[in-house]
Amino acid sequence: RVIDLTHEIAPFDVRAGSLALARCISYVPSGIVLAVVDPGVGTARRPIAVSVGGGRGVLIGPDNGLLSMGVALAGGADAAVVLNNVEHHLAAPGATFAGRDIFAPAAAHLCNGVALSDLGEAIDPALLLPGVVPLSRTENGALVAEVTWVDRYGNCQLNIGPDEVAGFGEQLNVEIAPVTGERVVRSMRVVRAFAEIGGGVGLVVDSFGMLAVCVDRGSAAAELSLAAGDSVHISASPEGSSSATGVTTSVTLRR
Repeated sequence: RVIDLTHEIAPFDVRAGSLALARCISYVPSGIVLAVVDPGVGTARRPIAVSVGGGRGVLIGPDNGLLSMGVALAGGADAAVVLNNVEHHLAAPGATFAGRDIFAPAAAHLCNGVALSDLGEAIDPALLLPGVVPLSRTENGALVAEVTWVDRYGNCQLNIGPDEVAGFGEQLNVEIAPVTGERVVRSMRVVRAFAEIGGGVGLVVDSFGMLAVCVDRGSAAAELSLAAGDSVHISASPEGSSSATGVTTSVTLRR
């Protein structure tokens, strides 16, 4: 049986792929998990297979941090190999399609009973490249968060939960600092549902329990030029505890 988890990861976004895998792994039946987000294809980055959870499953993919959180949440690595046994690869005219030529064949061979050790050289699982998940920090009285994920609706998930902003009051001052475009400041509230945002932009507690910058029936990513990796500074609003949605006009700040 083949279960297709997603093909919706943005190109080259290893962190988004890692988060998606980590959030799914506890619901995936025991077996072979193939994950490919591989901007370093054809380089020195290693193709790997990792046995997890006392042999209950194997995760296959590039050694670029994509598998790390999934491996940890699946019970940790028991063993790992580099997929360097070319007898189990497809003959390839080039080096740019490892998903077809290396990773998928490895998954198929394991499903057909080939031993993990036959796929390549054993490596120390402790030396696999870790994933990078940003941590929030405080700076000049503000909480500095980062956009970790943008979904297909344009909702921008942050690396913080609602408890981390509770001390700022009901109305929040949110400074958006995109990598591209001008900085803007908006006044937002934390709400439970998109419809509670009203006009403008708000912070919604999303399905993973994290805060996300959202627009009701619209794209916050498009409206604010936000992308994964952009910084968001949150502080108490000068408007205090007012319950008004209070969208402010975009302003350019000193760079």
